[in-house]
Amino acid sequence: MKQSTLSLSIAALLSALSAPASAGLLDGASLAWEHKHDASNNYLSEILGFDALNNQVWVSGVSGVDVLNARTGAFVQRIDVSAHGSVNSVAIHNGIAALAIENTTNRALPGVVQLYSTTTRSLLSGTNTITVGALPDMLTFTKDGSKLLVANEATPNASGYGTRTTAANVYPASFGAGSADPVGTVSIIDMASRAVTATANPNLASVSRTGSALRTNTGMDFEPEYIAVNAAGTKAYVSLQEANGLGVLNLQTGQFDQVVGLGLKDFSAPGNAIDSLDSTGNSYAPKAVNAKGLYMPDGVATYEVNGQTYIVTANEGDFREDDADRARGNATGLGGTGDLARLRVSTTDSAPGSFVAAGGRSFSILNERGEQVFDSGNMLEQAAAAAGVYDDGRSADKGVEPEGVEIMEINGRTIAFIGLERTLKASVAAFDITDPENVTFLKLLTSDVARAPEGLKGFRLGDDYYLAFSSEGTSATAPNANYTTAFHLATAVPEPETGALMLAGVAVLAAAARRRRQG
Repeated sequence: MKQSTLSLSIAALLSALSAPASAGLLDGASLAWEHKHDASNNYLSEILGFDALNNQVWVSGVSGVDVLNARTGAFVQRIDVSAHGSVNSVAIHNGIAALAIENTTNRALPGVVQLYSTTTRSLLSGTNTITVGALPDMLTFTKDGSKLLVANEATPNASGYGTRTTAANVYPASFGAGSADPVGTVSIIDMASRAVTATANPNLASVSRTGSALRTNTGMDFEPEYIAVNAAGTKAYVSLQEANGLGVLNLQTGQFDQVVGLGLKDFSAPGNAIDSLDSTGNSYAPKAVNAKGLYMPDGVATYEVNGQTYIVTANEGDFREDDADRARGNATGLGGTGDLARLRVSTTDSAPGSFVAAGGRSFSILNERGEQVFDSGNMLEQAAAAAGVYDDGRSADKGVEPEGVEIMEINGRTIAFIGLERTLKASVAAFDITDPENVTFLKLLTSDVARAPEGLKGFRLGDDYYLAFSSEGTSATAPNANYTTAFHLATAVPEPETGALMLAGVAVLAAAARRRRQG
């Protein structure tokens, strides 16, 4: 009987040792707080920054920034920047908050970056306003804070796009260069001098182009959308969303080394089935369809595994703002029927019998060469459907539209949080990506009052891990409001050599079993 008990104990220890390290990691995740922003005067909630010096969250949104208590969500202060333009993004490092502000008179003109003290919540003394490129849409610091990188998206005004050069109803279509399309660039700001030291242009002929399905015939140039920097601060990875590309920016030379075309996703392949019809009621009915998707990532983030950099991409998909490069599958000249009739497809990539939609409805993990090592297939939409938040009204467009990504280290595991812009409730999916080739779904976090999470920010207060996200849309129960939501994810645990302790326990039990058998 004693031998049986010892055998069971050994088996239990071995079972615990072999269990997934992330099992139960977010089981206790719970809503910490929700802050309803006063949306009057065009104050919205879009992008977040975390100030570790003062334990505050800065929420940017068009007219200015709302500063909140990171633990409670209580309102601290509003910073109005409307006199300078529209604020699109905020990034914080070591007590300095940087705001990306576009020119609201004419977005094709240069914008500015303004620098604030997070302690006084006022502009820094000395140089505090720096001119950058057109429509600065996102910015981020390098890990050491020595550089500030600004994605100047440079989206043209409505009249600035290129016009169609191919006949109507002939596919694939092609568009010429825009008549007034400002150049998409990345501004590199040296924080010691607070000056732009380089302007990187991914459109230059000297920048090599690799990969596949890079869109160059859309009537606009490459538009930097989002930036993620490697741990060493030597390279930045820039999503060029509408071009279905990823730019690799060399921070030592200040120029792009290459632009990688991210290829196509096959929606007929196992695990990639989509619901392409928005007429099936509020339900999710995925099918393998004869269509492909352009990944077209919005948010990107990096992490390191064994000294190698990996890039996580949220494959939202996007077209020109004037929609000239999209059509329904059943448009004249394309002839899509059945499951493909209503699917929104790219006019510059589709042809009769060959349909290419925008977005991968997924997130991917790429190596530092831009090669895909993992894609989530339809896991995001499966998770949304299982939680009852899948929005069938978006099925024929881009599905759940994964937009943002945030990566956190929680109790020794690397967790990716993917914000889903198009669900019935604000939803963020969590995955264990510690092993980039063996990814595990953990949990879907949802808010009952908000919709369309835009920005995500993870942070730690003492032993507690949090994820906050800002939402630019509202639910039916809370219309005309913007929210910032925070979840308490987990509490830090001590980090003993758990595996070694378990193995030692197994050895002790085994020795005891041998002694009893010998006695």
